[in-house]
Amino acid sequence: MTRAGHGALEDELKQLKSVERPAVIRAIAEAREHGDLSENAEYHAAREKQSFVEGRVKELESLLSRAEVIDPTKLSGTVKFGATVAVVDADTDEEKTYQIVGEAEADIERGLLNIRSPLARALIGKDVGDTAEVRTPGGEKSYEILSIRYV
Repeated sequence: MTRAGHGALEDELKQLKSVERPAVIRAIAEAREHGDLSENAEYHAAREKQSFVEGRVKELESLLSRAEVIDPTKLSGTVKFGATVAVVDADTDEEKTYQIVGEAEADIERGLLNIRSPLARALIGKDVGDTAEVRTPGGEKSYEILSIRYV
């Protein structure tokens, strides 16, 4: 996991514990004051939200406790975890830039590519000028590596 990804998960955990959890507890207490819990939609909604919050807290604590934080600025050479890679689609000439990150921090919309994704696996070990062949649902795609940065 990158330092930025680790920090984002820590921030989310802090938010859940210090803001979301107390808000849910207050909502449950308010809903209980309305009487009969069997037909109290507010109570059931608050309990459902509590279940989600507690589940996410456990998931984040587990992820963070097992995470190995890697500083990409100390890396160099061919594409590996943490690399920011600029590629060009051989068919469309469309250029894209991705950073290869861990599963928990991946967000393709922000250019954060899951290391387990087919594209990331195809890029690993390649150098500038190399071509990565990727099998996609739409068929084979080729990407040429334009640059590799470790920031």
